Amino acid sequence: MIDNFGDNTMEYWDLYTRDRIKLNKVLLRGDEIPEGEYHIVLNIWIINDKNEILITQRHEDKTFPLKWECTGGSIIAGEDSFTGAMREVEEEIGIKLNPENGKLIETIVRKDDIKDIYLFTENVDISKAILQENEVIDIKWVTIEEFNQMTDRDEIAEPILYDMGKLREIYRWSD
Repeated sequence: MIDNFGDNTMEYWDLYTRDRIKLNKVLLRGDEIPEGEYHIVLNIWIINDKNEILITQRHEDKTFPLKWECTGGSIIAGEDSFTGAMREVEEEIGIKLNPENGKLIETIVRKDDIKDIYLFTENVDISKAILQENEVIDIKWVTIEEFNQMTDRDEIAEPILYDMGKLREIYRWSD
């Protein structure tokens, strides 16, 4: 559920147990997550038929300012993970993905969230992207070699680097 009050967006998250059992509780984004409870976060990787990775550049006012990353976010109250992944991509870059091209590739339980990592294999025309103001300032396709060079230059947001292990395994990319 999202309520819009002018420029302020209030986003609510469902809370879960470590075993992904939905609790009958919601939390306002930004509020402290109670110990032993979790919300679901998403990383959505899009790879085209040339094995290029779609990455976006974070707004300068966000954590990890101006760093590059995959699309991501949190599911909102009442939403399932896959629907949240589709929504996040459409919200952040204005692209509607084909649900048949996406799959969950890994789930990781962390300190106070459960991270679902999705992979979509889809050719996206980034010239038609509509970047979400105050979230994303640029978008581009990169090869794995370019991504590795960007990592070496500290241009990639650190939280997404873990996911590359799973993508390397799927695509048999080497460092």
